[in-house]
Amino acid sequence: MRLTRWAVAVLLGLGTAWAHAQNGDGLIFPPLGSGSALPGTQRYAHASTLVQLKDGGVLVAWFAGRYEGAPDVKIYSARLHDGKWSAPVVLARADGVACWNPVLFHTRDGRLWLYYKYGAHPSTWKGARKWSGDEGRTWSSVEDLPDGVLGPIKDKPLVLPDGTIVSGSSVENGKWNAWIERSADNGRTWTKFGPIAVPASEDIPGAAALAAAREKPGPPVDGVYTKIYPPSKTTVGIIQPSVVWMGGRRLRFFARSRTRAARIAVADSWDDGKTWTQAHFIDLPNPNSGIDAVRLRDGRIVLAFNDSYNKRTPLNLAVSRDGAHFRIFKTLDSGPGQYSYPAIVQDRNGDLLVTWSWRRESIDFERISLSEVPEVPRRR
Repeated sequence: MRLTRWAVAVLLGLGTAWAHAQNGDGLIFPPLGSGSALPGTQRYAHASTLVQLKDGGVLVAWFAGRYEGAPDVKIYSARLHDGKWSAPVVLARADGVACWNPVLFHTRDGRLWLYYKYGAHPSTWKGARKWSGDEGRTWSSVEDLPDGVLGPIKDKPLVLPDGTIVSGSSVENGKWNAWIERSADNGRTWTKFGPIAVPASEDIPGAAALAAAREKPGPPVDGVYTKIYPPSKTTVGIIQPSVVWMGGRRLRFFARSRTRAARIAVADSWDDGKTWTQAHFIDLPNPNSGIDAVRLRDGRIVLAFNDSYNKRTPLNLAVSRDGAHFRIFKTLDSGPGQYSYPAIVQDRNGDLLVTWSWRRESIDFERISLSEVPEVPRRR
């Protein structure tokens, strides 16, 4: 378990040296309470995003501050180069309100973009962005997105071969609904499709969800408390779509759900993301927690998600050929606490790069060899 490795490293006095070993695998920065924290480390860190840079390095961003939604919450970033992480630096801030959910990605013209949200609460936040022409060493001034456009809400957008950006967005104002924001001109103008939801008539809890709804929080284990996120008593909705290409003009998104069924929801487009079906569930649980997906260059789809109906632990990887039937093949993190909000990309060598929130105290990173992803048969 990664916690044990971290604890041993701290006890041995290795601190950040352990986290920087093995091509950067491990915590990007020591948590505030580790005894090895860097100056300026925040108590709370969450919602990471990552992108591979043109030189092969990796840039990761997340939000951090006293607590989620606190006015001091800013967007931080760190760069992986030659197997070592730089010290975190502030990448974006807002006056008197929190920043939320950064997303890093390249557009077809080569620009590196940072999209993020700012505001007191997700029901009222606004979208903002900045860009870099030198792979994140310097950045443009901040630009607010047009009213009604929030940008990629948590996960990287899909950039089609012609450069079209297909971005998963959502709103959390009473009912939750997913949207798709689409741009054919590198983000200068946007069209929207939605809302996309799961019909309440299809939100039927199975035995596992019903059992999870009855479970009570247990005592701390080794001093760590595991929060319970029970299935919803009503159909609130779906948010934070992660969009992948399925071949031809077909796209599919995978979304977090706050529902009675407590399962991951999907919806499909057959015209490059211009229009979408309503959503339906697949047979994977979701404890009201963020997920992410990536289509590998060989056509397989890898999904990062919490394999639980009511806890944000464990955090697993699963693989599929059809985007509907998945096989779990790796546990990224487990044990008491929560390990959540993954971000996943495939690097130029074919390996997977994954980050996630480690107990909301740090950001964890792992590089996974493509050889670890099992072959799965095509279903007929």
